[in-house]
Amino acid sequence: MKVLVVYYSLYGHIHTMAQAVAEGVTSVDGATVELRRVPETLPPEVIEKMGAADAQKNMEQVSVCTVEELRSADAIIFGTPTRFGNMCGQMRQFLDATGQLWMQGGLVGKVGSVFTSSSTQHGGQESTILSFHITLLHHGMVIAGLPYSFQEQTTMDEITGCSPYGASTIAGQNARMPIERELAGARFQGNYVATIAKKLAG
Repeated sequence: MKVLVVYYSLYGHIHTMAQAVAEGVTSVDGATVELRRVPETLPPEVIEKMGAADAQKNMEQVSVCTVEELRSADAIIFGTPTRFGNMCGQMRQFLDATGQLWMQGGLVGKVGSVFTSSSTQHGGQESTILSFHITLLHHGMVIAGLPYSFQEQTTMDEITGCSPYGASTIAGQNARMPIERELAGARFQGNYVATIAKKLAG
């Protein structure tokens, strides 16, 4: 049973969350996971000016995803930073190239899930995940979030990401990397999605 974690990360926050999601997937017996990045649309000189070149080098070992790879997965967990309350342009462009897959029903019945990041506490994490779900529903995917059985999302003792829609982290102008509670949410989500996918595959 195969799970794909497909993401875009500029400064490494989503990359770090993706690794935690993958850990959660592999905690389920019989589940395998593959990490994939969506294609970059920014030229290298722009990435350099944005101060993201070093982070990009750290992610080079992760292969770029092809649309056809999506067909081979039993579940796909998508990760995207928030851009004005929506997914980033790189992810949108990748998904907009899945028209042939949609026409063939290639993702119907597969589990789909989303995690995200934003610069600020109220930076559109929930709207990003919920609006992402629209695309997955058009593909006929079975949506999975982050249920309240992950009880750490009810905390009031610190500022933290995660909601019933999916795991998330707060980047804080890129100065704040995911904290353990957010990584725990990502691991829980990976395990949850893999568990559901395993039941459906069976």
